[in-house]
Amino acid sequence: MYKYLFGPVPSRRLGMSLGVDLVPKKVCSLDCVYCEVGKTTKLTTEQKEYIKFDKIKDELNKYFETNPDPDYITFSGSGEPTLNIRIGEILDFIKQKKPNIPVAVLTNGTLLYNKKAREAILKADVILPSLDAATESVFQKINRPANEINITKYIQGLIDLRKEFKGKIWLEIFILPDYNNAINELTKLKNAILKINPDSVQLNTLDRPGVVANLRGATKNELQEIVNFWNLDNVEIIAAAPERKNIQSYRSDTETAIIETIARRPCTLDDLSKILGLHVNEVNKYLDVLEADGKIKSIQQERGVFYHTRE
Repeated sequence: MYKYLFGPVPSRRLGMSLGVDLVPKKVCSLDCVYCEVGKTTKLTTEQKEYIKFDKIKDELNKYFETNPDPDYITFSGSGEPTLNIRIGEILDFIKQKKPNIPVAVLTNGTLLYNKKAREAILKADVILPSLDAATESVFQKINRPANEINITKYIQGLIDLRKEFKGKIWLEIFILPDYNNAINELTKLKNAILKINPDSVQLNTLDRPGVVANLRGATKNELQEIVNFWNLDNVEIIAAAPERKNIQSYRSDTETAIIETIARRPCTLDDLSKILGLHVNEVNKYLDVLEADGKIKSIQQERGVFYHTRE
């Protein structure tokens, strides 16, 4: 059992991806209203060695000794990976140990206005930053950032990354109706996209409950309308959750274990992660599919979102 590695998790974008957690759960520079992992417990921009380099290196060595190579190694997890000040050294270690495995960095992008934070991840093969707003008011409403961050610095960091980074940039934009889908915001988002010049823009939306109650995910038609409005060649809508079941590693026994567990008593995401010994990102993969299939339902309660089997 690994403490800082998880998966490999199937990903439409990255194939079989070995996840690397560089910060504890939910240490992040944002507290997004839609986050399916849960509310940020430490809202910060402080970079430090949240998880020791040697501990991550030891787990990676053990994994490499006993497992086939994944398609990607991905810095992701349940917090913001660029907050770990030694992310560059961990990236260097992977490149030395396994030069043929591409490395991806899933980041909210908020620290990239800092040149040192950008330089630390330049050896990655793919960087997947996010950007959900282009005005300060919407940024505050949907992403609820740490005090040191503003939308101008945020977007400029992404523009500077494009100038310095030689690999692929796949920019993810999370569309949330009544938050960031007004014409004015979409127009300014398009302007930001043109300045950032990513290789791909990937539209995403809510699959399951976020931190704030009564949020609604955008429909496929609403997302397609945004694609049409922007009229850019590099925009795509990320596939819906049920397609994940078609990925080879989707395990019916894990699905069964989740259903049997919540049939006995409703559970939160954290409950299921602890009971099943799976990383929250991996549990999320199955919950997305099960809820889309109508096998489970989610209910907002005082302690958080609980998952129940459907009658």
